[in-house]
Amino acid sequence: MSSLGAFGPWVGSALAVALAAAFVVVSGMIRYIPNNRVAVVEKLWSRRGSIRSGLIALGGEAGFQPDVLRGGLHFFAPFQFRLHVQPLVTIPQGRIGYVFARDGRPLEPDQTLAANGEATDFQLTRAFLEAGGQKGPQRKVLREGAYALNLAQFVVITRDRTFALSLDRDEAELLAQMAEVIEARAGFEPVVIKDADDQIGIITVHDGPGLAAGEIIAPLVGGDPSDAATFHNSFQDPSRFLAAGGRKGRQLQVLVEGTYYINRLFATVERIGKTVVEVGQVGVVVSYTGDAGADTSGEAYRHGELVASGQRGVWRDPLLPGKYAFNTYAGRVTMVPTTNFILKWEKSIVGSHLFDENLAEVSLITRDAFEPTLPVSVVVHIDYRKAPLVIQRFGDIKKLVEQTLDPMVSAYFKNIGQTRTLIELLQDRSAIQQQSSEEMKAKFGLYNLELQEVLIGTPRPSADGDDQIERILTQLRQRQIADEQVGTYERQKIAAQKERELREAEARAKQQTAITESELSIQVQQNAGKASLARSEQEADQRRTLAKADADSMRLLGEGEAKRTVVLAAAEAEKVAKVGLAQAEAIKSQVEASGGARYQLARQVAERFAEALETSGVDVVPKVSITGGAGGEAGGSIVQGLLAMLMADKLDLAAVVRTPEEAEVE
Repeated sequence: MSSLGAFGPWVGSALAVALAAAFVVVSGMIRYIPNNRVAVVEKLWSRRGSIRSGLIALGGEAGFQPDVLRGGLHFFAPFQFRLHVQPLVTIPQGRIGYVFARDGRPLEPDQTLAANGEATDFQLTRAFLEAGGQKGPQRKVLREGAYALNLAQFVVITRDRTFALSLDRDEAELLAQMAEVIEARAGFEPVVIKDADDQIGIITVHDGPGLAAGEIIAPLVGGDPSDAATFHNSFQDPSRFLAAGGRKGRQLQVLVEGTYYINRLFATVERIGKTVVEVGQVGVVVSYTGDAGADTSGEAYRHGELVASGQRGVWRDPLLPGKYAFNTYAGRVTMVPTTNFILKWEKSIVGSHLFDENLAEVSLITRDAFEPTLPVSVVVHIDYRKAPLVIQRFGDIKKLVEQTLDPMVSAYFKNIGQTRTLIELLQDRSAIQQQSSEEMKAKFGLYNLELQEVLIGTPRPSADGDDQIERILTQLRQRQIADEQVGTYERQKIAAQKERELREAEARAKQQTAITESELSIQVQQNAGKASLARSEQEADQRRTLAKADADSMRLLGEGEAKRTVVLAAAEAEKVAKVGLAQAEAIKSQVEASGGARYQLARQVAERFAEALETSGVDVVPKVSITGGAGGEAGGSIVQGLLAMLMADKLDLAAVVRTPEEAEVE
C-alpha cells in the first residue's frame, strides 16, 4: 500500500494526460460545419507522393483537396487533415463577381483570360481541373447568388470584398490590383444603356486573336439567336464569341438600349451619342470598313466611287432624318443640308452652319477705276439624292464653299465690276442681280448644286477713311433731291388744284343733307302723286263703272218713266187742252160780255193798279202837282203818262196813248 501510495500522483497525472490525448484525438476526428459555411480540406500528410503538379491534390495526396465540405458533422482520421472554414461566396443583385483560378492549365500566348468552354461550373473543382480548366482570370463571371466554392482553388473578386483563402501576401497585392482595374472600368456593375440618353456602346475586346492585316475594326460576329454556335449574346458569352471567329480590338457591332453583363476584363464599353440626322439634312456615310464594292456612280462621274450600304467607301444612299446606332469608329457621317442655305460673302456675318465663316466681301475694280467691295449672298440647295456625289467630290460642304464656290463667285463679280462704272454699279444692281442669277445657275449645276438666287448689296469702300463712294452717293442724292423737288412742285400744283376741288366737294357735302332731303321730298311727293293718281284713276274707274251701272239703271228706269210720262203727258195735255178750251170759252164769253178784248185788257190793268195802290199806301192824289208843257200849260200828270206807256207797250194800241196836239186836233 505504501508503494502504491507513493505512485498515486504519477498515476493521476498519467490518467489526465491520457484523457486529454483521447479528447484531442476525438475532437480531431469529428468536425461540425455550419450550413452558411464551407470547409476547404487540407491533407497534412499522406503515404502517396504527388501525382500531379499543382495546388489542388486530385489523387488523394497531401495538399488542398478539390472537394469542399458543406454543413454538418464530418469524421476524419486524427492528425491527418486541417479544415479551413470559409463563407459562401455571395453576389448581390445587379452586381458581377470575377473569378481567378489558382490552379489549372497555363494560358496560351494569345490569351488574356482563361478559356473554360468545357469547365463551366466553378463549384466543381475536380471537374474543372479534369476538363482542362485554365488558371488565371476567367472569362466567365458570376451573377447574383450564393456559391459554395473551393476558395483554395478560386478567388472571387467583388466590389465589397475578395473571397479567397489567403495564401501569400504577394498574391493579395496582385488581386488588389486586379480589383482596381475592374473598378476603373466600372466592371462590378452591368452596362445599362437608356433610351433617354440617346447613346450607344462601342465595344473593345481585349482577348482573342488579333485583327487581320489592313483591318482597323473587327467585323460583325454571329449575333443571330437562331444560331446557337455563334450567338454570343452581345459579348456576354466570350467563349462563343471567340469560337465564332471573334477578334480582339474595337468592334463594328454596338450595344443599344438594354442591360448587359459583360466581363470588363474581356471587353470594355465606351459610350457615344447616337448619330442624329435632323429634319432638313441627310447624312452621307463614308465607311472605313467592309468589303470593297462595285462603283454605282456611273461612267459619267469621274470624281470617285459610290458603293452600296455596308461596303467600304462612300455609301450611295444617304441616311435620312432619324436616329442611328452608327459606330463612328467604323465610318464618318457628314451632314448635308437639304433645305436652302445662304452663303454670305460678308466678313461680319456668319450663318449658323458656319460654311461661310471664312468668306469676305468681293473686291472689285470698276471701269472708272474705283475699288469698292461688294457684299454678295447666294441661296443654294442640294438635292438629297446628289448629296453623296457632293461629298465624294469635295469631302464636305465647307471645303466646297472655300475651295470652289468662293473663287468662282469672286471671279464672276470681278468681271462684272470691270464692265461698269461705280454709278452704273449702283444704279444697275437689280439688272446685275438678275443676270448673275441666270448665268451662275449653270456654273453651280456643274458641281451638283442648285442655285436658287443671287443677292447683292451696296458697294462699300475698300478701306477705312475712303469717302469717294460717299461723295458719289452724295451727288446722286442731290441730283435725286432736285428731281424730287421738281416732282414735288408739280405735285403741289396738282395738290392745290385737288384741294380746290376738295373744298368744293366739302361745300357740296355740307349741303348734301338738304339736297338729299329735297330730292327725297320730291321723290316722296312724286311717289305720293303717283299713288294719288293711281288712287284717283282707280276711284274714277270705280265711279265710271258705278256711273255706267247707274246710267244703265237710270236708262232703263228712264225709258220706263219716259213711257209713263208720255202717257201721263198725253193725258195731261188732253186734260189741259180741254181745260184751256173751257177757259178760252169762258174768257171769250167774259170778253164778249165786257165789250171785247180791247176793254178786257184795260180792265185788268186797272184792277192790278188798284191792288198796288192799296198795298203800298201811296196817295192817289199827290200833294205836289208837277206839270209840264209849252207855255206853262198843264199837259197831264206823271201817273197818267206811265199808264199810257204801259198800256201802249202791252196792247200796242196807238189810240190809248195820245199826245196833247193829237187831242186838240180831235
